[in-house]
Order: sequence, then structure tokens, then C-alpha cells
Amino acid sequence: MRIALRLARRNLGRAWPNPAVGAVLVAPGDGAAADIVGLGATAAGGRPHAERIAVDMAGERARGATCYVTLEPCAHHGRTPPCSDALIEAGIARVVVAIADPDPRVGGQGIAVLRAHGIAVTCGVMAQDAALLNGGHILRVREGRPFVTLKLALTADGFIAGANHGQIAITGEETRTYVHMMRARHDAILVGRGTVAADDPDLTCRLPGMAELSPLRVVLDSGHAMAPEAAMLRDGPPVWVIGAQDCAKAAALEAAGARILPVAASGGRPAVAAVLQRLAAEGITRLMVEGGGEVAGSFLSSGLVDEIVLARAPRRLAAIAPQAGPGYGVVLPHEDAAAGGYEQNDRFACGGDEITVLRRRGLCAHLVALSGMDEVRSLKAESG
Repeated sequence: MRIALRLARRNLGRAWPNPAVGAVLVAPGDGAAADIVGLGATAAGGRPHAERIAVDMAGERARGATCYVTLEPCAHHGRTPPCSDALIEAGIARVVVAIADPDPRVGGQGIAVLRAHGIAVTCGVMAQDAALLNGGHILRVREGRPFVTLKLALTADGFIAGANHGQIAITGEETRTYVHMMRARHDAILVGRGTVAADDPDLTCRLPGMAELSPLRVVLDSGHAMAPEAAMLRDGPPVWVIGAQDCAKAAALEAAGARILPVAASGGRPAVAAVLQRLAAEGITRLMVEGGGEVAGSFLSSGLVDEIVLARAPRRLAAIAPQAGPGYGVVLPHEDAAAGGYEQNDRFACGGDEITVLRRRGLCAHLVALSGMDEVRSLKAESG
């Protein structure tokens, strides 16, 4: 299962709107040995599925094998036949499933079909790891929103920028590489119009050979005031602009290549919950938020951020950028008891910087529950 999870992680950010799934086929070997005969991960765009790829790779050696898969095999007919049928036809003897699929078209039916055909099924192996990996799929199906990761770069004195609004490179090269890897593992990256105006970013993955892994770009722009000449509109992945409905300025952005997603505004601006619901409806499962203080503050106050990645530089703002003026920051959950609910998941050095990963308290267990694993286990118990 660890191998299957590793395979799935490779395609995070590429498989949406489908979940990134990994599958490993293991055939009995001589004595206590076993041979891996098939490997698969959900392909870019969500097709073909991991199980089908692994079965095709194994060929005849799939007969009698065990399939380890990170998400319950589908049992419904979509653009491709069900994966449960592929496993049955291949002669798989046993299937080990990490978590159930909350999709109502599956929801335990894949496991039930396999068992009905005499295939032994074991559920819940490394369930929390798989639930976190498939968190975007689970939240999109059950809560109508993507998994949200907020990334912030902080100076040693806790600022994210200076009052003069010029672009500042707070962290070092190693951290920027890490952030580009983060971008590659998300379906979309979101910033506010202020960031576009101040920095004119590309928001792509600029690591060698990884340009095609760049996420879709989303800009929050209530009045569609973003410049049609912005760098991100010149090339790269699609750009979606989320703003108020029926805005006359939207036509210029559409002409420049942006897709306009109108969202009903509250107090002149679309609410974070409404933005996330719209993105989920468009198929986004994993969203990385990389905006400035206003956007970061809005997302934090919404209570809908699942993971926070803090990159802290070793120097104070005045040492990094003397011309930046007074610094400003955001109130972080772990520094404000009233906005708590997060726990430190990881902390490590990245070049001269320090990266801290905060995760919503109890998130993994919550995702396992949302996946429907408890219902699947109950069905097994009822069936004897």
C-alpha cells in the first residue's frame, strides 16, 4: 500500500476532476516471496484509472494476484467501464482497499461487487494516509469544496510584505523550489488581484522539465480590474477570474484569454465559501492559496483552510528589503487561541529558511469518516 500511495502522489494536480489513485498488483512467488506484476496511477485528466493500467501491465500474471489500491474501485459506467469489472475479468483473487469512495455512484458498491464475485476484500489499510491524499476528492464530494492549502512566506519578525507593496523575495532559492513543487501537486493556485497588480506573477511551476505540471491559475477580482496585459494571460495554463456578476469590464479579460466565473458577492466581494463551491463545481479538488495578506486573512477567517505551509526566513523585513516600509502580516491560527484548531504536522529546514506545516486538528480522521469507511465496515459486519 505504501507503494500504491507513492504512485498516486506522483499524479496529484494532474488527475482532476478525478482522484489521484495508485494501484499495485502482487502475484504469489516461490515460497514467501511475491512479485509485483502491475503498477498504475490515475492518468492525467482522470483516465485511464489506476487499476486498469496495473491490470494491463500485468496481463496474464494478474490472475490470482492481490491488488492494493488507495481508493475503492469504481462500480459505475462512465467514460470507461468500471474498475471493479476489470479486476474481476483479470482474475484478481484479493483486493486490499485503503479507503472507501464517497462518490454516491460508488459508495461501497465497488467493494460489494468484488465480494459478490468471490474476491476477498480487506478495507482500511493505511486509511488515514489515503484519506489525506484523497482529501480533495472527499471534500469535493461530501462538502462541495476543494482541499485548501494556504502558503505564506514570513520574515523573522512575522511580516509577509511591506507597506510599499513592492515585490519582495522573502525566502531563499531552496524554499522557492519547494513552493514550485507544491504548485505542481495542486489543481489550481489562487491569488487576489492585488498580487497580480503588485507582482505581475506567472504562477507557473518553473522547475526544469516541469512546466506542464503548472496548475490552473485563479484570480479573485471582484470588479474585473485585472490588466488584460498581465503576464499570466500571455501564456501558460488557463486563467480563471472570479468576480461579481454582470461586470462590464469582464469582456476585456475574456478577450485576453481569461475565463470569467461570476460568483454572487457579499459586501461587494465573493465570500470564500462561495468561491470554493464554484471551483469544486468546475472539478477542482486541490487548491493552493498564495495571495497577499487580504486574501490570506479572508481564507483563514473563513475556517475553510485545511493546511497551512509557513516558510520563515531567518532575517527581519528591514534587513531583507529596507525600502519596503512598515511591515504587515496576518493573524495565524497557532498564534491566536480564538482562531485555533490547527496542529503542527511537520517542521524542517529548507536552505536557510524553516518550513512549518500546520494541519486542521483531527483532519485525517474526519476525512476517513467522510469517505464512508465506517459504513463499509458496518456492511461487512452485517453480512457476517
